[in-house]
Parts: sequence; C-alpha cells; structure tokens
Amino acid sequence: MANEKKTEKPTESIDVSKILTLNVGMVGHIDHGKTTLLWKLTGKWSDTHSEELKRGITIKLGYADCIIRKSKEGYNLKEGEPVKYITFVDAPGHEMLMATMLSGAALIDAAILVIAANEGIKPQTREHLLALESKKLKNIIIVQNKIDLVSKEKAIESYNKIKEFVKGTIAENSPIIPVSAQQEINIDKILEALVKIESPERDIKSDPVFVIARSFDVNRPGTRISELKGGILGGVLKKGKLKVGDEIEIKPGLSLKKENRIVYETVKTKILGIFKGSHKIQEATPGASLALETELDTIMTKADALSGCVASLTGKLPEITYNPKIKFTLFKEVLGMSEKRVVDNIKTNELLMLNINTAITVGQVLKMKGNEIELSLKIPIVPFKQENIGIARNVDSHWRLIGFGEII
Repeated sequence: MANEKKTEKPTESIDVSKILTLNVGMVGHIDHGKTTLLWKLTGKWSDTHSEELKRGITIKLGYADCIIRKSKEGYNLKEGEPVKYITFVDAPGHEMLMATMLSGAALIDAAILVIAANEGIKPQTREHLLALESKKLKNIIIVQNKIDLVSKEKAIESYNKIKEFVKGTIAENSPIIPVSAQQEINIDKILEALVKIESPERDIKSDPVFVIARSFDVNRPGTRISELKGGILGGVLKKGKLKVGDEIEIKPGLSLKKENRIVYETVKTKILGIFKGSHKIQEATPGASLALETELDTIMTKADALSGCVASLTGKLPEITYNPKIKFTLFKEVLGMSEKRVVDNIKTNELLMLNINTAITVGQVLKMKGNEIELSLKIPIVPFKQENIGIARNVDSHWRLIGFGEII
C-alpha cells in the first residue's frame, strides 16, 4: 500500500490559474474513510503529521489537490482536457476536534460528506452536516463509502437511511454515490459530480482577505543558507487579489507578553512566492487553497503559530477586537451527542467558543439583549461585518456546536 500511488501526467505546462477552481471539504465521522478516499482522488495522503499517523486519525486540516480531466472514456485524473482544478481540505471527524472541522468549513465552496455503509449515521455525521449548514454551504456530495463491506440488501438499507437523514436539510437533493475507496469503485462518479458543481462567482475587486489555516517551515535540516525559504502561510484567499511582491500585514499577529499580560502585534511582511498546490503562480485570485512564501523568519511560522490569523495588503484590515457584538441563532438540539439534549438559551457570564474563518477563541458573555450578545474574548479576532460564526458551548467537558451567528 505504501508503494502504491496515483499520479497525474506532468502538469508543468498547465496554467492552473486559467482552469475553473473549486475548494472542497472532506467531512464525516472518524474512520468512515475520508483520508483514504482523498488519497484515491489525488494520490496524496493528507495525514502527514507524526501524531496523526500514529493514532490513525486526522488532527489538523490536511490538504491535497488534483486536476480533473475529460476524455472519451469520461472524467479521470490522467488524460484528456483539464476541466477543473480541485483543492481538498480534509477535516477531522473526531468529536474532540470539531473546532478544527469548523475552520475547514470556513475555507470551502463545496463538501464531500462521507458516510460508511457498514456503520451508517453517527453523532458526528449529524454534527458535521449541521456545521455545514451553519456555514451556509449548499453544494454537498454524499459518498456512501465501504460498500464492498456490506451486502446488496444492506447497501440499499444504508442508502435509504441516508435519504431519510438528509430530508429537510441543505443536503436533501444532494447526490448519493455508492463508493469503495479501497477498491476504487465509482471514483470517476465523484469526479463527475465535482465537475457539475458550478464554481462560485469570485469577488476580485475588493481588498484581499486571506484567511490563514496553517503556517510552517519547509526548510529541511542541513539546507544551505542560500537555498533557505521564508515562512509559509497556508490558507484561502476569500476575495481580492494577491501577487508576488505585495506587502502584507497579518492580524491579530503574534502574541507577546508585556507587563504580565498577553498582547497581539500585527506582523508585516512581503510575498516572495505563491503556490496553488504544486503549481507556482504570480497572482492569486479567490478559490483554491494557497501557500504564500514570505520574508518572515521561519521561527514566526513554525507549528502553526499564525494559524487563525488574517492577511491583507498593508493598512486594509480592520482593527482587532476583544469585544465583538454578535447576532446569533441557536439549534434546537446540542450537536454530536448520542442522546438528545435541548439547547438552552445563552446566559450572561457563560463561556462560549467561537469559530470565525479559521480563528478559534473563547469568550465570556458580557451583555445580552434578545438574540444579540457582546463578548470578552481571550484571543482577539479580526471583525468583518456579517462574517459567519460557529458558536459552541462546553457540555459534559466537550465543546459542542449549539448555533451560529454573525458579527454586527
């Protein structure tokens, strides 16, 4: 298995900036086959962190990309005309990692919801679907995975349960594709479904907003000084354009301890390179997952030190805030639990976890009026008006998604 790898034809001559782009999230319950499916779709195993490999689960957001081609035989990854460039975000399925999954949902245009035919609907399956709804995502493909492990009768029964599960949700009319990722059954049908999803209109005229999901150092030990690369920022450009040479600022930035308290300082740097998957480009427009090489010292970007931040051209971001005002909507039930539990109304002074874009922070409710609250945050955010926010509450020692809201 380790030696098996799907590869495309060399794509050096392909200008990916001229191909329609779609950013797709892989979501679903742990062990239902998301990462294996992604491997079969792209040839890349997205669990690249040692702890993930050891435990067999996705902990951080994983990334992979592919170019879908169309030939006489249909859609594939190897030959024919390039028709769509796909970047995938592999989000964790484990209930303890829901906040990371929400960060992934903030980056995507569409989602593949993976449900194992031999296990069916799980609490985290429900939680992930509601999370996609809270992020107002409409384009969903449902993959009924592991059909090779069940009988025909069981597969049909599983299919019917999925249909009942999505009834009345944003995924009610989504295609349900029976798949065996391990046996590579119906992988081409997933590619076809991805091609059918229209790439959304992109706002390229506004000031750029680049949400940072990962930051890291790509230099290997022993790299010559002349060949060292600057710190890398991984994420998605939500609007506007960024090009090589642009001077950018990053907020909230780095946390520093001054006079016995934590403060955040804006980071400023210059873009040295832009990568769309393995393809180097000169100018980025919204859509795909990107990696920006910067002038930053790699000490500043190691271990995701800047994940959750936002980047833009210098002077174009709003001031950070510790006290956002939010208009919220609560779900009827707490998500991710095996037994039903009603969502109680938010109370003054309680702690809530917020997810905004890729940022995760905890805050205390200071004021409440109707369905509007003001909070005091431990980690500040960059407040964009009407930005969608996931809201979670600590229930039985787990952060559980209870609703969503927007900054007012």
